[in-house]
Amino acid sequence: MSYRQSNDEIQKLIEKQIELPSPPVIAVQILKNVQDENASLQDLAKIISADPALTSKVLRVANSGFYAPRSGVTSVERALTVLGTNLIKNIALSFVITNDLRNNRDESFDFDYFWRRAVTSAVAAELLTTTLRQKNEDIFVTALFHDIGVLIMYLSQGDCYTLLLKERKATGTQLFSLERQAYGFDHQQLGATLVESWGLPEQIYLPIGYHHSNADAPEEYRSTTEILRIADQLSSIYCEASAAEKVRLLQNEMVEMFELAPEQTLELVDQVATKSIEILDMFEIDPGDMKPYSQMLLEANEELGRLNLSYEQVVMELKESNEKSELLTKELLDANSRLKELVFRDGLTGLYNHRYFQEVLSKELSRAQRYHSCVSLIMFDIDFFKKVNDSYGHPAGDLVLMNIARVVENIIRPSDIAARYGGEEFTLILPQTDEQGMKVFAERLRRSIEGIVTSAGGQQIKVTVSSGGVTCSPEQTQVTKATLIDTADRALYMSKHNGRNRVTILKPGHDKE
Repeated sequence: MSYRQSNDEIQKLIEKQIELPSPPVIAVQILKNVQDENASLQDLAKIISADPALTSKVLRVANSGFYAPRSGVTSVERALTVLGTNLIKNIALSFVITNDLRNNRDESFDFDYFWRRAVTSAVAAELLTTTLRQKNEDIFVTALFHDIGVLIMYLSQGDCYTLLLKERKATGTQLFSLERQAYGFDHQQLGATLVESWGLPEQIYLPIGYHHSNADAPEEYRSTTEILRIADQLSSIYCEASAAEKVRLLQNEMVEMFELAPEQTLELVDQVATKSIEILDMFEIDPGDMKPYSQMLLEANEELGRLNLSYEQVVMELKESNEKSELLTKELLDANSRLKELVFRDGLTGLYNHRYFQEVLSKELSRAQRYHSCVSLIMFDIDFFKKVNDSYGHPAGDLVLMNIARVVENIIRPSDIAARYGGEEFTLILPQTDEQGMKVFAERLRRSIEGIVTSAGGQQIKVTVSSGGVTCSPEQTQVTKATLIDTADRALYMSKHNGRNRVTILKPGHDKE
């Protein structure tokens, strides 16, 4: 259920269960002023200046390195002139609303943590937008409020929602999925409805409504929703555990998605902490022990030095104490490499194994649905393979399996994944391959295997295969991995039933064409 497509229905569901909070009085005044075509800069400046604490915070941000004005800003009116009405409006609203919604103290919900994550996400989104040389004056406030639905759900549902948060932590289930099961809507839809009700523009509330479902977002806002998603992950580096693993995964994703150099991504990660500490202070939020990632690495290395366990020292001591250390190191590296292969490779054929196939299919299906591309799956097995084993023996059957694996490896592309599914059954994942391309490939594979001759004990063995294929096309955003496997398996069964040595193609979850 997307925010835009079912806005009325969502609002009705929300109104039954959630009492949407009104924005603070000064926020209402700011929004009315901005929407009034006859209002002047001086009018907006007067509204903000009427609150000394808000004025101080706005001027601090305006003079910070975050926006780097060309000259010092000493008044709200000057800030409006230098940075623009929209930007100053968003800065002021950020302070007013966060202050209004964080005066609660409750052991079951950490308000300081929530706003620390929100502010860090907002800083990360602003920095990422700048790095990508995109123009989006609303990105800070959009990212700041992107998860505000979580806060409103807690304030409205209390203990019931706390149980939902605990279930998410215990099971790893996505929060928005649990929310939809419990309430019929999720926090991104609630957040969008709330922000829209406050009178903020579409370019702010619509991305909030899709930040967990980029594929469903209107095309003009997909870039913003992707930035919100990455910004949230950047924030988690400094607010949650497993920072090193998150940085590694996020760095790879940003290099691939945004074509950033690795050193750019690391610089961005550091900037998020440096700038967030400065901005959190302006929001009067404790940054905790937040520090740039490079500093975290430096401190970790220094700790290793104090413990006398640095890599260089360990190697030196091994060399001094054991002349065979270099040979031992090589043997360990070789053993580790073989172990990794054993984990993901089938011992007989050398193809990937069932476990690896399951992991990669999930990733490729998610990638195809995110970027609106195709992914195809082929399952095939050897016809009458039991007769081969019974007639020629299992060693001969193993040779047949190995020869088929070699043929498969020779005809697939570097991006394709071939795996032994089990026994005499194989699978092929073909990224960015539509149904027609998959049909052509499956026929080529069938003919290639039909032409194999395996010599064993003076006997010439020839086999054929039956194949089943399915394609997830760009518009099929709800197709699951289980559906693809089940459909390909049914197509394979139909090939067997209809005479073997043939290819059958089915639509996901549907009958044969």
